[in-house]
Amino acid sequence: MNEASTGDAPRAEPAWRPVPRSRAYELVVDRIEEQIVSGALRVGDHLPPERELASWLEVSRAAVREAIRTLEAHGVVSSSVGSGKGAGTVVTAMTSGALTRMLRLHVALTSFPMVDVIEARVMLERTSAALAAREASAEDLALMRSLVDAMDDPALGREEFNEFDTRFHVAIAEAAGNRLVADMTIAIRESMKQRVLEGFRGAADWPATSEVLRGHHRGVMEAVEARRGELAADLVEEHIRYAFAHLPGFRSGGDR
Repeated sequence: MNEASTGDAPRAEPAWRPVPRSRAYELVVDRIEEQIVSGALRVGDHLPPERELASWLEVSRAAVREAIRTLEAHGVVSSSVGSGKGAGTVVTAMTSGALTRMLRLHVALTSFPMVDVIEARVMLERTSAALAAREASAEDLALMRSLVDAMDDPALGREEFNEFDTRFHVAIAEAAGNRLVADMTIAIRESMKQRVLEGFRGAADWPATSEVLRGHHRGVMEAVEARRGELAADLVEEHIRYAFAHLPGFRSGGDR
């Protein structure tokens, strides 16, 4: 196994324990994740060769291969064939896009009560808005303003409005400067994209509803521009709670 970069704290050697044979590949994934979480495996380290790992864990090589494919699909490891230095299976840093995709799918596929999702959005987007008011660059602010201006077009359809709405919330998250908060915010907002669109489509008076939403967006954008973080946070919370209370369908599907 390759050594980690110099200067790191002392670390334990990976401890490979045999796994039960039922659902073997999932348990192999668990064992590898244990080593990563404990710090015994770090970015750039090679996993043991397939044959050795199968022997140590007392599973088939097919179970090891399936586990590696699963971790590779999640962006945790990368594999390459050959005999050179870069060959084999290497622990990789999960990209921001991979993390966002996993979170988005998890939120979309798990039957969380909508009220729980809304509360999570409020917490995250309050933080994003407050940080964006402090950290946003001129380019970030220009993007936000362009999206708000685009939403002012009275001829804009509900689908197009939803696209710009999503991009606006993503722009605030990206401007916040905290990658983890941004990824979580983006994942939850994008997981709700279809639900929001259904709410737009069900609005009895779309012109009036969209006017309120445009006003909310512009207020948040202007607060961020003015570097008024607490106001931006309060306004984005007001916006999220308004949509939850007024757009049809948000309390359906088993929400409490």
